[in-house]
Amino acid sequence: MTRRPPPPSGIIIVDKPSGWTSHDVVGKMRGIAGTRKVGHAGTLDPMATGVLVVGVEKATRLLGHLALTEKVYEATMRLGVSTNTDDAEGEETGRASASHVTADDVRKGVEALTGLIMQVPPQVSAIKVNGERAYKLARQGEEVALQARPITVHSFEVTSVTLGEHVDVEAVITCSSGTYIRSLARDLGAGLGVGGHLTALRRTRVGPYRVEDALSIEALQKECVILPIADAVSQAFPRRDVTEEEARLVSHGGRLKAAGLGEGPIGVFAPGGELLALVEEKGGAAKPLAVFVS
Repeated sequence: MTRRPPPPSGIIIVDKPSGWTSHDVVGKMRGIAGTRKVGHAGTLDPMATGVLVVGVEKATRLLGHLALTEKVYEATMRLGVSTNTDDAEGEETGRASASHVTADDVRKGVEALTGLIMQVPPQVSAIKVNGERAYKLARQGEEVALQARPITVHSFEVTSVTLGEHVDVEAVITCSSGTYIRSLARDLGAGLGVGGHLTALRRTRVGPYRVEDALSIEALQKECVILPIADAVSQAFPRRDVTEEEARLVSHGGRLKAAGLGEGPIGVFAPGGELLALVEEKGGAAKPLAVFVS
């Protein structure tokens, strides 16, 4: 029996369907790509759709770094109804008339949630509390005290406001890693005194990877399109081309002199264009974060 050769190392930009967990997508892509070495960068809740970056083979080592890049979402929020998960998948916990809320009120509320802010994650989240996932504790009926964390909402653009007993707000949000959009919906409603939750979410960009470049599961079953790892790194991070001597050094985990390209990650490439490593610059040196040559 001939063993199937492993797929090339690289990333796959998946348009995640609603109702699937990010882990469901990884499981499906293992079968499509023909390898167990598959992971994802940045979890999307089952309700959400859009860009999920999947790494294959050596590119799984990129995922933690790609997960830290800027993200863009299209979100729909309902003000006047609260849930225990801060989204439409949870149980309703409160209801208040939002008939007095105006479009100007919404925009003022959004301004307070823009910039560098402190955000409390949802009760039902993957944050660990004393070694346990918060969502597991919440489902056991425990009240979970989650600490507020600094996040950055670079822009919170309201594109539509539908007024009434409940107010539906559509927005495009650009934010840092670690931002919970359902917490923004919760906090927008709380700030207006009526409560709120997220009713729809689509991620349209992760770093340089846009939803226009994403493929559905059905399309990937027909043709598994893998962006080579060198191209993926060139798109996502600053690039540094090195000499043969420097290439030998970094290939063995050695440090290079800093090139003034920022803290990193920075992709380091051999004279022939082969990806060698990701490095970070600190104290005048470029220290490897991950080495990709065997």
